[in-house]
Amino acid sequence: MELSRREALLGTLFGAGWIGLRSLATGLPVSFLLNPRAAVAAAASAGPAQFLILSTSGAGDPMGCNAPGTYPDAYSATNKVAHPPAVPGDDTMDMAPTAMTVGGKTYQAAKPWSTLDTAALARTCFFHHTTLTNNHTNEGKVLKLMGAVKRQEMLVSLCAKSLAPTLGTIQKEPVAVGSETLQYEGRSLPRLTPTGLRAALANPAGPLTNLQALRDADLDRLNALLKASGTTAEKQFLDRMAQSQVEARNISQSLLDNLTGIANDGQDSQIVTAATLIAMKVSPVVAIRLDFGGDNHTDAALVNEAKKTITAVKSINYLFTKLDELGLRDRVTFAAMNVFGRTLSFKGTLTESAGRDHLANHHCTLLIGKGVKAGVIGGLEANGNDFKAMALNSATGQGVPKDQASSADIAFGDTLGAVGKTLGAALGVPAQALEDNVTQGKVVTAALA
Repeated sequence: MELSRREALLGTLFGAGWIGLRSLATGLPVSFLLNPRAAVAAAASAGPAQFLILSTSGAGDPMGCNAPGTYPDAYSATNKVAHPPAVPGDDTMDMAPTAMTVGGKTYQAAKPWSTLDTAALARTCFFHHTTLTNNHTNEGKVLKLMGAVKRQEMLVSLCAKSLAPTLGTIQKEPVAVGSETLQYEGRSLPRLTPTGLRAALANPAGPLTNLQALRDADLDRLNALLKASGTTAEKQFLDRMAQSQVEARNISQSLLDNLTGIANDGQDSQIVTAATLIAMKVSPVVAIRLDFGGDNHTDAALVNEAKKTITAVKSINYLFTKLDELGLRDRVTFAAMNVFGRTLSFKGTLTESAGRDHLANHHCTLLIGKGVKAGVIGGLEANGNDFKAMALNSATGQGVPKDQASSADIAFGDTLGAVGKTLGAALGVPAQALEDNVTQGKVVTAALA
């Protein structure tokens, strides 16, 4: 039974005849292994594209409650943003307001955000917007941009099928390795566990131990084929893309080392799995879940929020360490977008918040990648006893207060569509595909590199 489950998993992830693993071993696109002539022609016209690792959660974590843009200079005495208290000297609790530079401008943020990997921070955008819901069960709807993606499709589905041909992935469908469920063209996708992938690949009889043999067999076949009937362009493509035995051995060992280190299905194990699947070109999109504090209604003094935020930022840094090890930093965009934000005003006293409730009016999506321009998009404004995200100017990325809303080209209600379109553009999804399939919002060009 275990063997059949493992074989089914390998067949699902790596295609018939292990075509994906053969691509990994040879360095050649799957399309070239299947049809050399058509693949060379397609490669010449391929545009830039990025893989996506998406962190998402239906818990409505307080992910953006302490990010740049949530520390305004002044609010009235009865309308202030609550943040966990600073605990200097305690690395597990220190959320002290800290000056940090994002895109050449200085902002206040909780200390953990200032510890982001330096190279990653130079490509980081904090995007303030609404998700238009405060219901946990609407996570799937938020990933569909609350109906703004045509045919009730998830944004990750639209992006994946647009990017797969250029990235040369084995499948178009996204892969979920966290606790959340994704859909592709309306069809729910199974979830993969990190320990399940380790069991399938990191064993003495696993296919990663046999990459060199796979490489040699395919290159022998292709060399014979092209020697007999190949064009000069096809032979040059093979010479340019083919990996040596040493490269195949190094790739195999690197992936095995990462997989054998997986001990559980926690967030760092999900990161290893996501990076491994992208290194193997399994899918354009892999979803994980980073925990920033969860559904923290009764989080006295925001203690759990502080601990989880510190750990989650460390996990983001760990992700970029893994991407560096696999030579993928410039090929992968990371985004974090959850179902809704949390209340920002104090719950309880004005000196110590007793937790946070659901908030539809504000969320902060995190974008990090080569196609992203560092900065803070939008911001907060007072709204009753709490706060909301502002309408936007797409060219400058600045928030537009509600008393000046007529000067915004992205209305408050369209900011969710805007963050979706902007993420798609940063990934390399063609502009026409975004315009044709996402009915609300505009690309915020200020957030693009």
